[in-house]
Amino acid sequence: MSAKSTARSELVEDLASPSTDSVRTTNGPLLDVKNLSVTFGDKEVVHGINFSIAPGEKLALVGESGSGKTITALSLLRLVQDAKTTGVVNYFGSQTNENKHDLLSISEQSLRDIRGQDIAMIFQEPMTALNPLFTVGDQIAEVLELKMGMTSAQAHQQAIQLLADTGIPEPERRVNSFAHQLSGGQRQRAMIAMALACQPKLLLADEPTTALDVSLRGQILDLLDSLQAKYGMAVLMITHDLNLVRRFAQRVMVMESGHIVEQGLVAEVFAKPQHSYTQRLIDSKPVRDVLELPVESDTPPLLQAHGLRVTYPTPLPGWRGWFSRGEFVAVHDGAFSLAPGQTLGVIGESGSGKSTLALAALGLLPFHGELKVAGQAWGEDQPKNRALRKTVQVVFQDPFSSLSPRLTVEEIVGEGLLVHAPTLSIKERQVRVIRALDEVGLGESQFPGLLQRYPHEFSGGQRQRIAIARALIVEPRLIVLDEPTSALDVTIQKQVLQLLQRLQRERGLSYLLITHDVDVIRAMAHEVIVMKDGEIVESGPLTEVLDAPRHDYTRTLVAATA
Repeated sequence: MSAKSTARSELVEDLASPSTDSVRTTNGPLLDVKNLSVTFGDKEVVHGINFSIAPGEKLALVGESGSGKTITALSLLRLVQDAKTTGVVNYFGSQTNENKHDLLSISEQSLRDIRGQDIAMIFQEPMTALNPLFTVGDQIAEVLELKMGMTSAQAHQQAIQLLADTGIPEPERRVNSFAHQLSGGQRQRAMIAMALACQPKLLLADEPTTALDVSLRGQILDLLDSLQAKYGMAVLMITHDLNLVRRFAQRVMVMESGHIVEQGLVAEVFAKPQHSYTQRLIDSKPVRDVLELPVESDTPPLLQAHGLRVTYPTPLPGWRGWFSRGEFVAVHDGAFSLAPGQTLGVIGESGSGKSTLALAALGLLPFHGELKVAGQAWGEDQPKNRALRKTVQVVFQDPFSSLSPRLTVEEIVGEGLLVHAPTLSIKERQVRVIRALDEVGLGESQFPGLLQRYPHEFSGGQRQRIAIARALIVEPRLIVLDEPTSALDVTIQKQVLQLLQRLQRERGLSYLLITHDVDVIRAMAHEVIVMKDGEIVESGPLTEVLDAPRHDYTRTLVAATA
């Protein structure tokens, strides 16, 4: 079991254990961390860090994946399994500093009294943090009954109030919902309600908005801000989202490879970063570097759709479901075109129909209406479809799950040649594979034995480069990019976008870019379509759509990244 999963289970257990009341301190720090180190076996992953959090302060801990952010937060409550944690974590839970508690040395029972009551935590992925066998109301009420001594009826009513405070609509009904019956934003709000049930003095928020759409991120951030002010609690926000830090935090700490390399007021650190790593993070915002060539009116589009409609069958309730099925319309009457050598950005929240649109463009879903790639429509004729698949390729969101763990890099990248260039010899195919990998910045000089390695031996950014090489090797004209950077850290995201921009300039590629990130759209797209609930609510050139949006939904998306 991972450290994060173990921590979730232990903290949920502690949320349901009795606790003592304590009084908020008004003098000095609320939490003072000195020389904190965390070691797994003989490998030290957090190296003697020092920081403090004042009562009511909003402190952000930023860094890329693997920097030690989450391990640091979990170690404050001794929630990291199989790790040796040393140092001092003084928690001042009373009016005088003489009554401080070193969280690393007090008894387990004393620490259980603090967990959940004085210090609570919001985990990154609420779907795995919430118990699927109990309603969200039951999970919140359990904390209130055992921590606050409420009766079942009182706890139930307070759970409804907490859900209402976090902005969940119809809290009287949602209190009886299971986690899978809530949307991603509602699950995160329920997790926040559970964490705030006992009005903690310190809230540890581990990437609380990462799994959410851009507008939901803004809503959750505003919610945390208002609740922090309402309860006067301190917040340690763990994130890699610099926009979130700018909007929310008062102070920021920057972590690299288990070291705190810089800390200070947000305005000062962002205006004049002192450490090279901080500078690199701040400079990681995507930069636009694409050819701005006008499209000739007589140039036929590479991808074109008119009246595009995609539906999914759904069961009907009652006896009608025995004889017929209903339908869910995922894309309504879509119309768009993509010129050669340009990028069409498709932006919208989860469930807006973006990915369904991409799958239809790839010929992987049946559709109604007109959709043509290079003047040809997907059909029942498999030989024609096979030729068309050489024209259009795809790069998926998660490079780890999209690459077979059983195949070597040579087999993954060269697989398309077995279908589209079957006459090549083994040697000729290998030469093409090496050339494609070199084009995306992966070579034998950097990675000895590159061709015989497996995906797990590479970082996330390197795996995405392998996925791009796999798409390029059959020399397509159109590549569908389905959230190609959302699973990557900000500095790696910038590198991958620069690679895609270079390839477009050199090869004249067209991209259908699916994303929820407005910054990525600004860096890559020539034309933009905005989708909501399966409909295209706005479309046009990049500057018109993003700089002068006409639809309220577009304005909401743009404002959420400001």
